Amino acid sequence: MYKKVTARCARPVRAGSVALTAVMLLGASEVLAQSQPPAEPPADWGATSIDHLNVPYPYPVEYLDVEVYGTPLRLAYMDAAPVGPANGQTVVFFHGFNFAGYAFGHTMEILRNAGFRTIAIDRLGFGRSSKPEIHYNFHIPARNTKRLLDALGIEQAAIVGHSMGGIVASRFAMTYPETTSHVAFVNQIGLTDQRPGREWNEPSTGTARPTPLQYYRQVVASHARYYVQGWKPEYLEWAEATYGLIFSGEFDRWQRVRSLLGQSMFEDPVVYDWQHISSKALVIGGAIDPLSQDFAADARNVAEQLQNAQLVLYANVGHNPQFEHSDEFHADLIRFLESDPDEPADQSWRDSDWGR
Repeated sequence: MYKKVTARCARPVRAGSVALTAVMLLGASEVLAQSQPPAEPPADWGATSIDHLNVPYPYPVEYLDVEVYGTPLRLAYMDAAPVGPANGQTVVFFHGFNFAGYAFGHTMEILRNAGFRTIAIDRLGFGRSSKPEIHYNFHIPARNTKRLLDALGIEQAAIVGHSMGGIVASRFAMTYPETTSHVAFVNQIGLTDQRPGREWNEPSTGTARPTPLQYYRQVVASHARYYVQGWKPEYLEWAEATYGLIFSGEFDRWQRVRSLLGQSMFEDPVVYDWQHISSKALVIGGAIDPLSQDFAADARNVAEQLQNAQLVLYANVGHNPQFEHSDEFHADLIRFLESDPDEPADQSWRDSDWGR
């Protein structure tokens, strides 16, 4: 049974404590031992083109021409209209490092049926967008998103960022406060500045090429760690596109681009952006996130740094609450997005023990 601790709960759980976290992780490991992804890739998995043109997307893909460092590039995005009566709101989604815009298909469907216009962007270096070998930072996707909204005639939108996408959401909301009605951070990474005491290193220009089986197991392992309630067969689909790149003639270039993208998380932290974000905010996610030593504490710190934030955490849920805890996550997200952006966010989470 899932337990969520928000302002509505009378008896909050001290999920930030080391003891409870260890118990939760022990239970999760027992579940995972009983449910693991297949040891070998499915026989029908094939090559993925570096531009992802042979990867199914849930909605039609459009492109915006952009220029970065004088180089013409293309930004891919999906723009799905609401189903039935529109509520006049637009939601923009930023994906994580191991995903692309297509991973928001289920969330887009749910929000469309609630009256939202939904836009999911493949940032440069991901999915169907261009993959230049450039020096990346988080100003680039923030500026490209503003250009896209301007081109579409959208003056204001809600921003939702998952994982690495939460970093982009931070930079966008700080840079374009008048454009950002709401901003939601879903298990954001980049929650601390990693630079103090660590020497800068150049991005890797190439590593030993793995065998297809080695690469499959690397990719699947990176996804399996996201879940604490056990592996489900439907999670495997998120690994297929990445795995198929091992058979692409441009796999080595794609690996170099990945290294450059990863470097941006070290070089361009957003921990100093949060205090400048005035838009109504939601910090939301699974409390047992293996990408953080203590996600509950880190998430609370983000909420405290933001000017007007609500905090919602789910016990016994990992890095992908949109998949692992879908019904309640989407209900909470919609409730937040439908709230008045000019009204204060729910602050009663401050009385809970999450992250203390």
